[in-house]
Amino acid sequence: MADTDHTRRTFLGLAGGAAVLGTVPVVIVRPVEATPAMLQTAIRNVVGEANVRTGKVKLDIPPLVENGNTVPMTVSVASPMTADDHVKSIHVFNEKNPQPNIGNFHLGPHAGRAQISTRIRLADSQKVVVIARLSDDTFWSATVDIVVTLAACTEEVI
Repeated sequence: MADTDHTRRTFLGLAGGAAVLGTVPVVIVRPVEATPAMLQTAIRNVVGEANVRTGKVKLDIPPLVENGNTVPMTVSVASPMTADDHVKSIHVFNEKNPQPNIGNFHLGPHAGRAQISTRIRLADSQKVVVIARLSDDTFWSATVDIVVTLAACTEEVI
């Protein structure tokens, strides 16, 4: 118990000393203004100049969510997941969050099936885009418009 108290006292003493000297970093909160152009830039960073086709990808996400802090989603891609024909990666993008590329999932033939499930945060009502890269280097996508009644991620701390 004495070692724990000493460690805690040392930490608090150093933290207090830093605060007195003014060396504590200042946190500035400012609103973030994401744009559809940022979404397109994030997508181009992944696919380059390749053509992105619609189809083969299914995005299962509620079209209306009460709380944007935790939105469940599942992405599945029609693929046999063999050595010659499989999904290499799945990328998730959104239109209005501070960071438009919110997930990159790398798969391969040993994954068994081309499916991912996760939860995401959404800053506001917006478009969610999912793009899958197949082993033949083609890109396939699905898009869903989501209505969020209670937003998340509306400010950025720098």
